[in-house]
Amino acid sequence: MGRILGIYVSSEKYLDQIIKVCRAAKKKEVDVRIFFTHNGTLLCTDPQLRELEGLATIALCKVGFEANALEPAEARVEEKAFLSQSWHAEMIYDCDRYLVF
Repeated sequence: MGRILGIYVSSEKYLDQIIKVCRAAKKKEVDVRIFFTHNGTLLCTDPQLRELEGLATIALCKVGFEANALEPAEARVEEKAFLSQSWHAEMIYDCDRYLVF
């Protein structure tokens, strides 16, 4: 089984750094899973989010997304990425390492 890095994103400030971490992880053959919540869901409307395609499995808190008055049509993620905190809990359990932004 490969190594897994979990990334929890609750801030809208660090997308550039998250992309850099994901690129570095890919080079080291580390699987990355990202969970966006709270203000981090604001990043899911940023066109730059597309740079994470192929680098990470992305999920976002549906409640946090809605709390920020965002519309699913604005999101740069697939509809199946809208999940609950239970996915986040599973991510923590599966990860070898865990970062928080």
